[in-house]
Amino acid sequence: MAAPKSTEASQLKFELLSATYQSPTNEPFTHITKLPAPLTTKTTDRTAYLASLRKATAEMQETINKELTSRMEEDKAREAVANGASKAKVMDEAKEEDNYGEEVVEED
Repeated sequence: MAAPKSTEASQLKFELLSATYQSPTNEPFTHITKLPAPLTTKTTDRTAYLASLRKATAEMQETINKELTSRMEEDKAREAVANGASKAKVMDEAKEEDNYGEEVVEED
């Protein structure tokens, strides 16, 4: 994850919050959010900037989690095909994930 970077467009200054993922087996992705920098050093401006940074960071984390989960599923599917595992096994893992932390009684 990169640290915020400053950019200028006219008189307005922006901070960029970015994260980049690269893997030899999956598609890369980049998430970039452009945040307006505080206009002044006043506490209210800095507080507003920090609030927008906090929100952008949470959104970025949500996006990263979705992207990585998708890539993990791709990896599992690729591995299952390589190992000759059946689709039922992959489905069992999905069911297991849905019921994580819960006691499930299987019916015969």
